[in-house]
Amino acid sequence: MENDERKLAIKVGVFIFLGLAIFILGIFTLGGQQKSFVKNIHLGAVFNDVSGLKKGNNVWFSGVKVGTISSLHFTGVSQVDVKMDIDENVQAYIHRNAGVRISSDGLIGNKIIVIDGGSPQAPIVQNGDMLQAEKVLSTDDIMKTIQQNSQNLLVITNDFKTISGNMVHGKGMVGALISDPTIALQFRNAVKDLQATTANTARMANELGRFTDKLNSKGGLADNLLTDTSVFHQLKLSVAQLKQTTANTKALTDNLNRASSKLNSSDNVLGVLLNDQQQATQIKSTLNYLNQSTIKLNDDLEAAQHNFLLKGFFKKRAKQQEEQKAAVASDKNNPGN
Repeated sequence: MENDERKLAIKVGVFIFLGLAIFILGIFTLGGQQKSFVKNIHLGAVFNDVSGLKKGNNVWFSGVKVGTISSLHFTGVSQVDVKMDIDENVQAYIHRNAGVRISSDGLIGNKIIVIDGGSPQAPIVQNGDMLQAEKVLSTDDIMKTIQQNSQNLLVITNDFKTISGNMVHGKGMVGALISDPTIALQFRNAVKDLQATTANTARMANELGRFTDKLNSKGGLADNLLTDTSVFHQLKLSVAQLKQTTANTKALTDNLNRASSKLNSSDNVLGVLLNDQQQATQIKSTLNYLNQSTIKLNDDLEAAQHNFLLKGFFKKRAKQQEEQKAAVASDKNNPGN
């Protein structure tokens, strides 16, 4: 009996020892998964909606589990302050401008928090820092978007159904093109005309290109005008001279106009001769009197030359004139004297 009791006690002790070992191993395993025996830093973030996040859910960074959710409590106006325990070993890789967002562990798994590392220029996070929460679409938002897209798709489908029905019944431009051969023929002719117009436009563009090349050819007038400064200077001088000539012509025209106005007025001799008939007659009579007086004076002088009192004077004068002529003729014949 004693041996049986001893064997039973040994068996019970072995089972108790195995149970304790399994219990301790389970504690260490769960503690390792929950980072219970790892030195942590505490970070926080404030979300407007945590989408079912719970205490104990995991925190991931770059696809690696680095911590757990330690607490959730309300703050502000319907906001949730989420505290996280993060492994101190990954602290050096998380920066203060890092963002946090809520995601899912798989398609329908538990909610998790994902940390984006931030930029290397920002300082490293410290214990107690608050990270910036990023707004993500919830399942309800996704379902609303899908529902809205479905409604839009239904509207588009109905519109397309109406349009296709009109096309089949020959309504509208497209339907007329499909069902009416006359309109289809006119449309093909219009397309041919458009093609011909396009070809003509292309030829005109080519001709314009060749004309431009000719203008730019070396030695041409356009090239000289554009590139030869001396030709341009000469052209500029010619234009200036033309402007001066135009101004002079205008001045001459103005003078002629004023002279013509003078001729049409009676305040000058020519105007009187041209416009005043009575004065012109008087001037003509005066000129006749002067002409007759001149004739009479010539006759009197001729008579005076034959008068015996003055005849010697005129002969002496004639002799002096003859001697002067002879002297002049002698000087011409003997230029060296």
